[in-house]
Amino acid sequence: MKRFIVSLTLLFILSTMSVIAQDAETVVVVTHDSFAVSEAVLEMFEEETGIAVEILRAGDAGQVVNQSILSKNNPLGDVLFGVDNTFLSRALNADIFVPHASTALESVAEEFVLDDENRVTPIDYGDVCLNYDIAYFEENDLALPESLSDLAETEYADLLVVQNPATSSPGLAFMLATVAEFGAEGDYTFLDYWADLRDNGVLVVDGWTEAYYGEFSAPGRDTGTHSLVVSYASSPPVEFLFSDPQPEDAVTGAIVGDNMCFRQIEFAGVLDGANNPEGAKMFIDFMLSDTFQEDMPLNMFVFPVVEDTELPELFVEYAQIAENPATVDYALIEENREEWIQSWAEVMLR
Repeated sequence: MKRFIVSLTLLFILSTMSVIAQDAETVVVVTHDSFAVSEAVLEMFEEETGIAVEILRAGDAGQVVNQSILSKNNPLGDVLFGVDNTFLSRALNADIFVPHASTALESVAEEFVLDDENRVTPIDYGDVCLNYDIAYFEENDLALPESLSDLAETEYADLLVVQNPATSSPGLAFMLATVAEFGAEGDYTFLDYWADLRDNGVLVVDGWTEAYYGEFSAPGRDTGTHSLVVSYASSPPVEFLFSDPQPEDAVTGAIVGDNMCFRQIEFAGVLDGANNPEGAKMFIDFMLSDTFQEDMPLNMFVFPVVEDTELPELFVEYAQIAENPATVDYALIEENREEWIQSWAEVMLR
């Protein structure tokens, strides 16, 4: 009860702050903690429109959606950015958005447009995939796994670290990839597969940071002993960019075989009851502009949804896109997410 009261108090404070801050010359963007954009890009929007941008970060994607639902009658801002296809049905069923059909959608591939009522607009996407320590596989003359099933083979015993789907977005995405590959019913389900991974020594940790920087064996890690980790197909260029000293070539790679990755698509929507709905629509349109789309890869390390957007050289050289990612209908995810996570936990955390 105390936690519930604290949460309501926090929502009230945030709502009050956002109402005070908002006016016709301000647009408040409610988003997740990983949101990043170049200052010069935001200044361009402000100069072109005369509208100031306020960024309100409210936790991870799930927390942002939940808080926006709880504050539906007094929205925290004007735009919500960061709801992805794993939480999309929850947001749409709660009716927290009003439709906005951006003219820029003509340049977005149809595969990213999941809501035919245009309550949300696709902005970016990324693939959750296995990353591997290049040096380990070369030094041990070990072939890369070519399917999810391979990970249960003895040659990959004790090499894989994953995240708990109950506490981690990439962990949830990877679990959904296994649901897509093995199904939830039949003689051999995704739970049977996870039991095989468990018996093969898979390590489960709570979050991405602990897995990637604590347990992964990429160069520069003092304690990591696992040469395979669940991360993103865009992680190798990040690793290269921020390595100190910077290596001559990539030290990690992504495995993007058929059905081995899960594609996350991020959306933005105009919040119902927004103080500045017209400003919100203008900002969403701006997020589909060449300026914003070209800025995202080296800030949020995601791929733009607008076709033919020019990618930075670092992405072209080191980032990969899965040609055939695993997919699960977002409505099916909403219907079964909690049950799948609970069943997974009974297998993996007992």
